[in-house]
Amino acid sequence: MSVPGFLVLYNRRSRQWRVTEFLGPDGAREAFLQRLELERERTDDDWEIASLNADSFETVQKTHARYFEGEQLVSS
Repeated sequence: MSVPGFLVLYNRRSRQWRVTEFLGPDGAREAFLQRLELERERTDDDWEIASLNADSFETVQKTHARYFEGEQLVSS
């Protein structure tokens, strides 16, 4: 059974957030590897980067609710 991976970017100061979902059998691994890459490139400590595994985005919203209280950033 494959579990999706979710990459969460959360700004502690502004409370803005963005989530990317990684599906498929390697979704959790892909989210984790992307997290490591973004952490290496991060220049602003206000941004928290987390990779999470869950059965759905709704579960992530429940288990990590603090990430989703602010404004969602929309990709252009």
